[in-house]
Amino acid sequence: MRMKKGEVREGMVEKTVFPAKGLVEVDGKWVAVKDALPGQRVRFSITKIRGGRVEGRLLEVLCPSPIESRGEVCPHFGICGGCVYQTLPYEEQLRLKQEQVKELLQPVLGDVPMEPILPSPRQDGYRNKMEFSFGDEVKGGRLSLGMHKKGSFYDIVTVEGCRIADRDFTAILTATRDYFEEAGVSFYQKMRHSGYLRHLLVRKAAKTGQILVSLVTSSQTEGHGGLLQGWRDCMLALPLEGRFAGILHTVNDSLADVIQNDRTEILYGEDSFCEELLGLSFRITPFSFFQTNSLGAEVLYEKVREYVGSTRGKVVFDLYSGTGTIAQVLAPVAEQVVGVEIVEEAVAAARENAVRNGLDNCRFLAGDVLKVLDELAEKPDLIVLDPPRDGVHPKALPKILAYGVERIVYISCKPTSLARDLVAFLAAGYRVCRVCAVDLFPGTAGVESIVLLSKLKSNKVKHINMELEMD
Repeated sequence: MRMKKGEVREGMVEKTVFPAKGLVEVDGKWVAVKDALPGQRVRFSITKIRGGRVEGRLLEVLCPSPIESRGEVCPHFGICGGCVYQTLPYEEQLRLKQEQVKELLQPVLGDVPMEPILPSPRQDGYRNKMEFSFGDEVKGGRLSLGMHKKGSFYDIVTVEGCRIADRDFTAILTATRDYFEEAGVSFYQKMRHSGYLRHLLVRKAAKTGQILVSLVTSSQTEGHGGLLQGWRDCMLALPLEGRFAGILHTVNDSLADVIQNDRTEILYGEDSFCEELLGLSFRITPFSFFQTNSLGAEVLYEKVREYVGSTRGKVVFDLYSGTGTIAQVLAPVAEQVVGVEIVEEAVAAARENAVRNGLDNCRFLAGDVLKVLDELAEKPDLIVLDPPRDGVHPKALPKILAYGVERIVYISCKPTSLARDLVAFLAAGYRVCRVCAVDLFPGTAGVESIVLLSKLKSNKVKHINMELEMD
């Protein structure tokens, strides 16, 4: 029997591959069902059939998996769609992620064994940043503030019991929603491009306890000065575990459903907060990149430092450097560290952070890695890569490889992109020496991976290129 799009089927999930796609065998073909766990019996509908690949949408879990044994889960689990692994004990989550990364990287690993995955120090309440959206859960319903409902572009679920966010976030979210609901303020409707309330951005430092919150609105309803001051006072009156470093109002008139900074007004305090990692201090602004799991980031960067090894007297390139965290972790014993980051706000913060930490051998450049590499006079002895989810830009890869450095450390938050890029590194004469996964996102399908690459001699390069061509 031939499968058809829209058809409803049932089956047992044999395994789960990254990112959280359960494989079910139907009529001799594998169907990838998003958010299905190994061992579950599920009902699903066929959503895509293309080039021999079949995908399905999960409709119902008919029978739970034997490995699902975690008792207490988030009250919004299965509704907001953020955490797909919450019903699994943490040990099972780690095992799944280890297996997924290993399977993706196996073609380039050769006989190099994967090191055991490193767990997050916290499994609940670990997120230091949340971006909440205003809307309604059902059309015409009460004001909601939270996450998009699973599978919906419009419906918003007020996630008052989110398990992975810091507890102060719930208090801030609830108070903000109640304040504007009582005031009768409208939310921004994406299709009509009208309304006022758009997003609430909340960040909190795990070490210092400092909180930064920004209310993101459109500019369509001006004259809300009194209302904004009232919201600020509402925030300051909250009994929180942390303390506010800043309360901001950001205007965003983008037609896209993204948080964009057209202009920002400080309602209280400052427009940044401070976090501490591995003995260093970092100033973080509302929109600059910083790992969302501060304690997990320390685990990640400790492993990066181990892979990098000695940097004494060497020039290090930190490409896609964000707020300069990795660069400054490596700087104390390096001759010079050059960071390149496209987000100008993050670069400004990185420069300030270097001064704050007394590091005068760090230089941070704003711009696309693809273009900045053409302008750099320095030649690196070592390169650290921490690109966005889609990996290194294909046109930037040859420029990075042309330096011919002996060691490259590649950090990735998307192992599929990492696996693709590593093929190019092997073809250029590198081999994988060490690899380790680090769990910065408990409860979710996300996982970080770190790979240490070293340069091979020319005769070994030819051998590997032949093997890649045969594959």
